[in-house]
Amino acid sequence: MAGKTGKIDKRLMELGVTLPSPPVPVANYVPAVRAGKLLICAGQVSVVPGGKAFKGKLGAEVSLETGQEAARTCAINILAQVKAALGSLDKVKRCVRMGGFINVVPNYGHIPQVMNGASDLIVQVFGEAGKHARTTVGVAQLPQDCSVEVEAIFEVR
Repeated sequence: MAGKTGKIDKRLMELGVTLPSPPVPVANYVPAVRAGKLLICAGQVSVVPGGKAFKGKLGAEVSLETGQEAARTCAINILAQVKAALGSLDKVKRCVRMGGFINVVPNYGHIPQVMNGASDLIVQVFGEAGKHARTTVGVAQLPQDCSVEVEAIFEVR
């Protein structure tokens, strides 16, 4: 039995995070591609598979706090994809970059704070190795009217 639960899986349990089955792509792409020592994860939207969807625009019907929860959900979906691609989250050496797309009304000013919902979780999970470069932009629309979409690049062992 020893060794079946990795260090990162234990950390997720401590944080109360349960990874879902990885979401299946809804178009002509794959959820993750490994290129050398990098794993590039396709954008994951703010939908809990088989559950709650975070939809709508920040600055209209979606609050900052709900947007942060939506971004956190995207990060959880990314971790599910990484685990599916690598077999273990312990194979992640570090998070290199995250990109966030926030569905906003014009002039919404809290885009970075929304994305912190995803970034904060990755740092909580991986510690120093979770600190990453980041781009965050506001957009007019996202797939399925989701509030947030996040993509990520990881260096792997």
